[in-house]
Amino acid sequence: MKNVVWTGTWVAERLGVELVGDERLSDLLGLALRRNPRRAHLLVSNVLGKHVPQSPSVVYGHGFALGRRVRELLGAEDAGAAVVLGYAETATGLGHCVADGVGLAPYLHSTRRPVPGVDTAGGFEESHSHATSHLLLPENPALLAGAGPLVLVDDEFSTGNTVLNTIRDLHARYPRDRYVVVALVDMRSAADLGRLAEFATEIGARVDLVTAARGTVNLPEGVLEKGQALVAEHETTEATGTTENTRTTENTKTTEPADNRPGHHGAARVELGWPRGLPDGGRHGFTPGQRIRLDAALPAMAARVAEALPEGARRVLVLGFEELMYAPLRLARELEQVVSAEVRYSTTTRSPVLALDDPGYAIRTRLVFPAHDDPDDGPGERYAYNVAGAGFDAVVAVVDSAADTPALHTPDGLLARLAEHTPSVLLAVVPSYVPARPSTERPSMLPEPLRGPAFSSYAPDEVGWLLQDLSDVTLEAPTEEREEAIQSGGAHYAESLPVEYQPSPQYQELFQTALGTSAARIAQAVGAVTELVLAERSPHPVLVSLARAGTPVGVLMRRWAQHRHGLDLPHYAVSIVRGRGIDANALRWLAAHHDPADVVFVDGWTGKGAITRELTEAIREFESAEGVTGFDPEIAVLADPGSCVRTYGTREDFLIPSACLNSTVSGLISRTVLRSDLVGEYDFHGAKFYRELAGSDVSVDFLDAVAAHFPDVADAACAQAKELLATDRTPTWEGWAAVERISEEYEIHDVNLVKPGVGETTRVLLRRVPWKILARAGAGTDLDHVRLLAQQRGVPVEEVDELPYTCVGLIHPKYTRGATGADGKAVTV
Repeated sequence: MKNVVWTGTWVAERLGVELVGDERLSDLLGLALRRNPRRAHLLVSNVLGKHVPQSPSVVYGHGFALGRRVRELLGAEDAGAAVVLGYAETATGLGHCVADGVGLAPYLHSTRRPVPGVDTAGGFEESHSHATSHLLLPENPALLAGAGPLVLVDDEFSTGNTVLNTIRDLHARYPRDRYVVVALVDMRSAADLGRLAEFATEIGARVDLVTAARGTVNLPEGVLEKGQALVAEHETTEATGTTENTRTTENTKTTEPADNRPGHHGAARVELGWPRGLPDGGRHGFTPGQRIRLDAALPAMAARVAEALPEGARRVLVLGFEELMYAPLRLARELEQVVSAEVRYSTTTRSPVLALDDPGYAIRTRLVFPAHDDPDDGPGERYAYNVAGAGFDAVVAVVDSAADTPALHTPDGLLARLAEHTPSVLLAVVPSYVPARPSTERPSMLPEPLRGPAFSSYAPDEVGWLLQDLSDVTLEAPTEEREEAIQSGGAHYAESLPVEYQPSPQYQELFQTALGTSAARIAQAVGAVTELVLAERSPHPVLVSLARAGTPVGVLMRRWAQHRHGLDLPHYAVSIVRGRGIDANALRWLAAHHDPADVVFVDGWTGKGAITRELTEAIREFESAEGVTGFDPEIAVLADPGSCVRTYGTREDFLIPSACLNSTVSGLISRTVLRSDLVGEYDFHGAKFYRELAGSDVSVDFLDAVAAHFPDVADAACAQAKELLATDRTPTWEGWAAVERISEEYEIHDVNLVKPGVGETTRVLLRRVPWKILARAGAGTDLDHVRLLAQQRGVPVEEVDELPYTCVGLIHPKYTRGATGADGKAVTV
């Protein structure tokens, strides 16, 4: 068997340092010399992923296993109430992995990067470190205030000073009964062994210790002076007779000199597609829900990196950045699963360590480069160890956006240094997460949302309507009379309401049949789109349905989140009017009560994408006028046959039974109304509650029928969401192109008069008498209700080959009275 030299041999022989303890200690640790006046030696972990490139599965596995041991120690109940705290910079990733192993524990790590506008919840000193001040900056101040166990994670437990400083500071602010200290190795001396128990007695709390290995370092007298002399000697030797370029690289191996190879001063960028609003790590806290989002997004991000790797790459390094350890680690671990190359992981660091090219020394090479994240303590050197000369065919540098500065790209910056030692450098940038500052202003003139049973037949917790109740106002007119008024007077369609269509017994039977056959398919689409929202948009989204067609979908998404994840999501319904935009007062209310970044607009389906465009423009105008930012105008829909959005459950054009009816499947609420004599400047848009139609109401029946299938479709929905997350879902607007073609082919010359898809066709038949219906040849039972409505209204149905939708409803200004265009007013020819 080949003898492997222990990577602590060189230091042990020259300084007389002795590492004693568990048999596996030498597998976990090597030794190096610090450039630090407080401590001569550095314990170099082989499984931490900081100084020594290691398999990401090995790195993650060690942390996760420690977390599982903590869970066993605490028991399921206490583990569920625990909070995990990691130490910057070395243990930020390890702490994340421990939190994953504990289970549902939120995670926070200390940081040396102050963030303007974020209050400090604590701080402490690390006496032996070259940079001592640690800050705690949780986004949620209550994170550390709970009574559950606090789990503190560091790479090594040596004197115990850092942990005691932390506990002392936090216990004074947030006293609790139990603490658990976690480290890869317990390296306390005999003199320090009793301090933890004494301290626990002093504060009146239980303090446990969980480690992977136990040992100690025996240090001879005068070791600090000897170590400093050795460092000075070897750094002087390295500097003598070298060029500036090789000296600043400080690579003691013989490597190919820096030259003019392509990419020497730059790197190819890889767009990860990092989920919007997902924190880059635990600097401000990282919740189990956010971990779920990251888990779901990782396959697609790793696939993008894999595609960017050079063909034939056999050895790849994913290089993280100082405190940014967990995101690069998880990305590397996912990449390891999908490429044939050997993947390794490590990170850059602030710690100055002597590099020596000796197999018995843990730090063989180092790259030196200037800090590139505008650090609070000013400019200085940063380091990447054991990267030069390691034979990597590609290095993927992962930094946060705060570190993607000009200094990163200079001729002596990190990317250039990497390019000297690998033929391919890739750069992946993770958006730096900065907590939003909560708004303290609440509009005094805006009322609270309307809720059932006073307004709508939905339960009060299912949806809050940001509308005003116009139930006592007569707004309806017969279809012919209403459309005549629109056409002759240029009135807007939202200024009145059509008489609600009362379904015949035959039509109601069709609805029930359609519901029975499609409920499971709808449930799966609901699950898929909700999982996408949780993964990509926010772990705690605020669902905002576009009234009224979006409201049943929003309620179902809320029910799915509750069923699958135990989440109690806020859900509101707001008005959007074609040609007038979204209700600005509703947006003001939402911004005052929630973070706009958490708002997810919900609709039933897309046709040609008109509402998508309308909402995008309306949000842009609102933010420009109000100075409120953060709303994402992208709509989440159940079905996207028009390929107009990225967040959808399916792109199939199938029957969603809620499209078959009007108010009787939407909580007995009318279409929304916007009329100047009824809706003032500071009023929500209006709507009516049709209490008199309660006998025909199937709103809750529809929800219950679909939700009953959630347990059956859970696995399929989650698999569908995972597949969608790994798919390029960039909108192609195929539906818009098809509608434009149909509009010209049938000489309509207005895309707003073409109603594509089963949902839009059904709605136009319920509300007016269209010119004709185009049906895809061979379309089956999904169109039974459309054929029945068309027959009742005398509307011809024309079968068409290769129709991109199942059906399309056509309004023609020559033949349809009151045909309304994009501005909501009549179109005439």
